[in-house]
Amino acid sequence: MSTSYLPATKDSISQAMEADAPSESISMLYRVIENPSSSPEALQIKEQAITDLTDLLRQENRAEDLRSLLTQLRPFFAVIPKAKTAKIVRGVLDAVAKIPGTSDLQIALCKEMVQWTRAEKRTFLRQRVESRLAALLMENKEYTEALTLLTDLVKEVRRLDDKLLLVDIDLLESKLHFSLRNLPKAKAALTAARTAANAIYVPPAQQGTIDLQSGILHAEEKDYKTAYSYFFEAFESFNALEDPRAVFSLKYMLLCKIMVSQADDVAGIISSKAGLQYVGPELDAMKAVADAHSKRSLMSFETALRDYKAQLEEDPIVHRHLSSLYDTLLEQNLCRLIEPFSRVEIGHIAELIELPTDHVEKKLSQMILDKKFAGTLDQGAGCLVIFDDPKTDAIYPDTLETIANMGKVVDSLFVRSAKIMA
Repeated sequence: MSTSYLPATKDSISQAMEADAPSESISMLYRVIENPSSSPEALQIKEQAITDLTDLLRQENRAEDLRSLLTQLRPFFAVIPKAKTAKIVRGVLDAVAKIPGTSDLQIALCKEMVQWTRAEKRTFLRQRVESRLAALLMENKEYTEALTLLTDLVKEVRRLDDKLLLVDIDLLESKLHFSLRNLPKAKAALTAARTAANAIYVPPAQQGTIDLQSGILHAEEKDYKTAYSYFFEAFESFNALEDPRAVFSLKYMLLCKIMVSQADDVAGIISSKAGLQYVGPELDAMKAVADAHSKRSLMSFETALRDYKAQLEEDPIVHRHLSSLYDTLLEQNLCRLIEPFSRVEIGHIAELIELPTDHVEKKLSQMILDKKFAGTLDQGAGCLVIFDDPKTDAIYPDTLETIANMGKVVDSLFVRSAKIMA
């Protein structure tokens, strides 16, 4: 980077952007920023230069340079309004976030900015950077640190009554508690986010995020019909904004249809006008699961899980629900297969259902313990012995009911006789 600065003019920026190589453009923009002039026109030009430089560094994947840029700009931040400082800082942080494999760098950068904002007493900016830091820590699965940071931040923001930031933080807290499997606290945080959102205008993207989180929590409680309606609302919001999260909302909508045994509706939703825009691996994965569910085929189900591992196994929300769906399908298939028998080899059942023998044996023992059917495993012979369901004789409950009624009659007669004697 050259030590001589360039004049802070529109011509300098135009020349920089028209340079042959990106490295040359970056060098020239650095030199514009170094101009010591602090006139209103020069400051405006420098702001434009910073924006263009940030874009170029992002395109060149120079994350470390973006990090050092924020440190270099601190004297410049002292002479521009705080709102513009916040805008530039958020712009640089967003640029670093778009460079793949920079999560650790983003966390370190946010921590640096938090320290600087504390020293400079820039509360507004610090709170937003801390909110971003908590989100990054959660993505990095550093839940304890993220929860500690959020707990303090929520108290501070509630005192200031910054509703828009409060919605973001409450939503983040809900996601964090959900990741920690603390459903009551996740629901409480989401309710707090909705309460804050009702008092202000919430941007459509944020409203979509609230609906998406609501759908996830309802799905976790097995209330798939309500979850579907929330996912649909989220999908409409994200679809209108062309937000990439739209495809995940649509994917979770299809999941809800499968979980309520309406797998036949999946193909219709995918082939609708809105669904056709998002045709790809995510929807193909859900269609494969829906087909397997319609056929009640465990082999097709396992094939879908294997072929679309990234879309199904690695998505924690889908994976959790599909695990319970797989167990249900397996139980239904096993009950259907053992129904004609009173004694059958476990190996034969495994052959019929096309699954490993040890896997089938483990599931059968679990079903016996859960009282899904009456039977026992003869492991010496490798057989399953199924008992007839013991029929309850109706005479015993009828006798108990008669004795109870007679007791009531005797009690009533005793009360009457006591009154007569008195």
